[in-house]
Amino acid sequence: MTDALPADLWLTETLDLDAYLARTGAAAEPPSLEALTRLQTAHIRTFTFDNLDVLLGTHPGVSLPAIQEKFVGRGRGGYCFEHASLFAAVLHRLGYAVTRHLGRVGDPQLAPRTHLVVMVDLEGERFICDPGFGRSPLAPIPLVDGADVTAEGWRHGIRTISDGTTQAWEVLRHTGDEWEVMHTIDSLPVRPVDVAMGHHWTSTQPTSHFMTSLMCVAQGTDEDGTALIAALTEDSVTIRRPGRPTEHRAITPDDFDSLPELIDSLGANLTPAEGVALVDVVRRLRSKDQS
Repeated sequence: MTDALPADLWLTETLDLDAYLARTGAAAEPPSLEALTRLQTAHIRTFTFDNLDVLLGTHPGVSLPAIQEKFVGRGRGGYCFEHASLFAAVLHRLGYAVTRHLGRVGDPQLAPRTHLVVMVDLEGERFICDPGFGRSPLAPIPLVDGADVTAEGWRHGIRTISDGTTQAWEVLRHTGDEWEVMHTIDSLPVRPVDVAMGHHWTSTQPTSHFMTSLMCVAQGTDEDGTALIAALTEDSVTIRRPGRPTEHRAITPDDFDSLPELIDSLGANLTPAEGVALVDVVRRLRSKDQS
């Protein structure tokens, strides 16, 4: 099943697929679960999950041309609306059957629909691809109750629920000895305007955590090939590796001027002007935290 919309409403044909594949190092393979996993891993390890443009007040929007220029053209990252929109367009162009779905981060009775994922119908099964959640799963997860997938040491799962009106799914990650809910995805159809509205709320609502804190997350590997996730906030740097103790380092005011270099080391590719502006933003965020 694909989105019940003409493909041009998502502007899929505007995607420069060759440029995307060159940027990520992925290959144009026939659709298969193995190929889909390779694509998802390459995407997540190429583009940071971040809210830098939201904090800088320079976000170009979530149309596919804007996302493509930012991600593929400039090597920048972004958040779920951008990651999932770009990834869905890539999959569509490669021959996958895709749908887009929105979800809620936090209490599903209170939280708005501000998370976007991609669902893929493949080989008689449906999978969820979630490339834009910071600590995103590196592999698709079967959309069946009790699904449990481990990719390079990171374990994720699915729990089917009902929100009272429609079918929904909790996307889970295994941390320590427990499962925790990342977000809840519903089965309602999604239109481009829904994505634009979710982005607008997330990037302008004063209480949105994308407006009140810095986040820049990169996934990669150590020299020995061990998977790792590096996350930067205005307060700390955190390094996670599967099966190993989490490392934390506090960010002090003495570190502020070196934040642009640290962010660039994660792969976010700030311009010099953006780096200077972001340091000012972080100073304001820390000042508010202490007031």
